[in-house]
Amino acid sequence: MTSAPIARPPARIVSIDIFRGLTMAVMIFVNALDGVQGLPWWTFHAHAEENVMTYVDMVFPFFLFIVGMSMPLAIERRLARDSSQFRLWSHIVVRAVSLIVLGLILANAGRADAARMGLSGAAWALIALIAAMFYLNVYPQTGRITPFVPYLRYGGLAVVAACLAIFRARPVEGRPGWLDFSYPEILGLIGFTYLATAILYVPARRRAWMQYVWLAALLTLCALSTARIIPFPGRLSWMVWPWSNGALCALVMAGIVTSVIFFPDGRPREWPRAALPALGVALLAFSLGVLLIPLGISKIRATPTWVLWSVAAAMPLFLLLYWICDVRGSTRWAFWVRAAGANTLTTYLLPDLWYFATVWLGVTFYEAHFNAGWPGVIKTVVFTLVMLAAASVLTRARVRLQL
Repeated sequence: MTSAPIARPPARIVSIDIFRGLTMAVMIFVNALDGVQGLPWWTFHAHAEENVMTYVDMVFPFFLFIVGMSMPLAIERRLARDSSQFRLWSHIVVRAVSLIVLGLILANAGRADAARMGLSGAAWALIALIAAMFYLNVYPQTGRITPFVPYLRYGGLAVVAACLAIFRARPVEGRPGWLDFSYPEILGLIGFTYLATAILYVPARRRAWMQYVWLAALLTLCALSTARIIPFPGRLSWMVWPWSNGALCALVMAGIVTSVIFFPDGRPREWPRAALPALGVALLAFSLGVLLIPLGISKIRATPTWVLWSVAAAMPLFLLLYWICDVRGSTRWAFWVRAAGANTLTTYLLPDLWYFATVWLGVTFYEAHFNAGWPGVIKTVVFTLVMLAAASVLTRARVRLQL
């Protein structure tokens, strides 16, 4: 079954890339800052038993929100090139599985049994990630390397498969283990959430009002699950029920709703006409979050107030960026995050590649010094800027991972 091609594919929205790049920069910063001691409580994730959220607790929601904003535009661009629904869904499934596999590599590296595998967990993860990069890289369509692209791509895939096959975890109660699928790390969560939200969005993408219905349904699921009125989401694995308690999918769907507001039919709406409904949705999200405070405020517990207040913060921020970047055309200030926004997966993996490489080589200087107070903050800022600069260099060198 096919749908009619779209006459004009939607243009790339600069503010979305910059929003994504800024979110990636903060994500790198807060992840690196986690090991620094002697800082105020609000510089870290709130604990599970606390009913509070910090700015750190909104970084992952912002990223999921941007996934949702990008989804309608990316799907319409793909359908404009190829109207096949089968190939669209093949792409969605491959993208989700790729993210899940990357997440499993990151989540299981620390469990590796070096004695049984013949190499350390850091070496195993580094080899697997680099091989995955060969598979996921976007290669030039013309040039000297073009004839070798299939060998690079499928050779990388074969190495990833081999790494997964040889993985052995440290024995638990004398029994050897394999990959642990219980927590697929952030990338895996994104993969499951992307697939689950696509299942809802794609069939109904021509009906804008359905996106509001899905958002309301997901928030209702989150509230009822958090209140333990319906307990099944907490008992099912991501493999069986990728919607989980609805919280992560609601964040993606909120991004889709924002995209519907700003870019109906893939074409940008005039800023004043988009601003009022966007601010209205943000105000409604904040107000509902206040009403649902009795259910808790927690990223770890994925409560509805955490979801709603994250949306209430993300939507006005994007509105501001859209006005600055797309309406006013002011983008030069964001040069330092442009590569992170356009080459996001590469940027995300760079800190992990750094970590596994230093552990494998036994380099401990970075981890052992400047781990408290302002020196630790400065070290983290420098590390973040180095990672962003590395992403820029790799992007210029045409190392760009795309799912």
